[in-house]
Amino acid sequence: YDEIEPELLKRVEDVILNRKSSNPQGASEELVAFAEKLKASAVEPGGATAAIAKGLEWRTLALDERISHALVKGVDSHIVEDTERALAELGSPIAVIEGPLMNGMRIVGDLFGEGKMFLPQVVKSARVMKKAVAVLEPVMLAEREKRTVMGAETEKAKTFLIATVKGDVHDIGKNIVGVVLQCNGYRVVDLGVMVSTSKIVDAIRSEKADIVGLSGLITPSLDEMRLNLEEFERVGLKVPVLIGGATTSGLHTAVKLDPYYSGAVSHVLDASRVVEVCQRFLSENEADRVAAVAAVKESNLRTREEYLGKASSRKVLSPEAARLRKFSSDWAKTDIAIPDRTGVFDWPVSVGELVEYIDWSPLFWSWELKGLYPKIFEHPKYGDQAKQLFADAKGLLDRIVRENRFHPRVLVGFFPAVTDGAETVSFRDRDGKVLDTITFERQLDDEVAADGSSAVRYSLADFVAPAAAGREDYVGMFAVTAGRDVEAFAQSFLRQHDDYQSILVKALADRIAEAAAEWAHKRARAFCGFGRTENLAFEDLLKENYRGIRPAPGYSACPSHAHKQKIWKLMQVKERIGIALTESDMMDPAASVSGFYFNHPDARYF
Repeated sequence: YDEIEPELLKRVEDVILNRKSSNPQGASEELVAFAEKLKASAVEPGGATAAIAKGLEWRTLALDERISHALVKGVDSHIVEDTERALAELGSPIAVIEGPLMNGMRIVGDLFGEGKMFLPQVVKSARVMKKAVAVLEPVMLAEREKRTVMGAETEKAKTFLIATVKGDVHDIGKNIVGVVLQCNGYRVVDLGVMVSTSKIVDAIRSEKADIVGLSGLITPSLDEMRLNLEEFERVGLKVPVLIGGATTSGLHTAVKLDPYYSGAVSHVLDASRVVEVCQRFLSENEADRVAAVAAVKESNLRTREEYLGKASSRKVLSPEAARLRKFSSDWAKTDIAIPDRTGVFDWPVSVGELVEYIDWSPLFWSWELKGLYPKIFEHPKYGDQAKQLFADAKGLLDRIVRENRFHPRVLVGFFPAVTDGAETVSFRDRDGKVLDTITFERQLDDEVAADGSSAVRYSLADFVAPAAAGREDYVGMFAVTAGRDVEAFAQSFLRQHDDYQSILVKALADRIAEAAAEWAHKRARAFCGFGRTENLAFEDLLKENYRGIRPAPGYSACPSHAHKQKIWKLMQVKERIGIALTESDMMDPAASVSGFYFNHPDARYF
């Protein structure tokens, strides 16, 4: 962007950003006049057209400098011809990889480490590298050389084996980690998603892995990671293990994972830290490696002892005592929302209809650009990169809509429901027959409210009328997905060696699924009557300035993922809209959301 000729950039920005709002046509006229000026001077040696062409000046650099420029800037338009020329000049694919290509990637790694490049740029650099390696691979195979995707010799490159654990299908973060490591010369073996412990152990041995990464999004994955480590210990592995994913943390790693493995177990907060952690554990100096393992074991022990010390002083109520402090309503006066009708409904929707419901902020977070949309564009550090990422995402989203690439599905159900006065909700059909029951968790910590009184101990069941009240209440539930077309579209980019677009497809699919959940909830509130007069702006939707909540299994107010099984049974989710549950109750496709609707006027998250 900063290589665009300054005067042209100013003229174009004036039009696009409407910077001359008092006279919008003035900006357009000035741009047209500037274009005429360029046309007139095009015939002059060194004229304005030559100035505009400044963006291609790097093509006059030496060959190795051109390759470095392409890698650092993420420009893949000339990399094939430059790689072919480098191969002709250097005579060997190894020389090309270990020379200009790895020199360029070292610059990328240094800039990323210094905070001068961000993840979207690094992944674009990897795209250039992979297209270059694709040119060289046939030659390397012909020479019977065993090479990695990054082209370094197996015996020279450190091997990082990474997998999403059994029962879990989310892999955006894992894929980004893999790209970052490849950009720093590691040989990355990605086993994919829902990988069993035995397959991981076998791959560690067969691939001679130097370090292992375990990834997971949902809380059952944390237990699966512990089972992995127990097996690693049983079979005598000592390879360092890195832990990552949305539900993981340094505290959990220290308390629940580290005790089960005598080797190093280290939590990695985000992809930008992974290279630094790997370097510590894989130092060429044995004493440094031993010291790194000892340091992380000591740190985990210190964290664990501190946590257990606090936990021993934690006051926990019995279920009976907590129930005495439950949230209570005057059910004779409570406004119970009545849906237009009960049953299960498949509500058709297109991606185009969901665009206005997209919350863009999490898209930037998935690429480790911290900030809220649209203010992130003004961020002094992330702003420019956020703008570019947003432009890429919008362009891809437009294509998804235009080509009808995704087919989102929305399934919603409303059921008559009552509680037993405690934590169990009974779901009934129109004739009053009990279809199923769910027992929702209740808060048990003995906490004190701000006014010094004993804090209310909530359960979601508190927001449903008890049978003793003699009133019929209703609970809703939903399951939405961006659809099964997402993976195929993402794979189409991987076949073109384009990790950036592939990851962006999955990140957009997550946004579309969340938008579908927001769209469905808005319609559900109208379906129940009270939402018909909301007239809320999108910002109000994001702030949840509406009546009712939609808690999702696996989150704080509804921590058990197993509750999904009841949703799937009551609404026949898999049969109706194709979302399956893994053995850990994760939704497949990954870009899916499910939960409940509680419409009590005082319903809240806790």
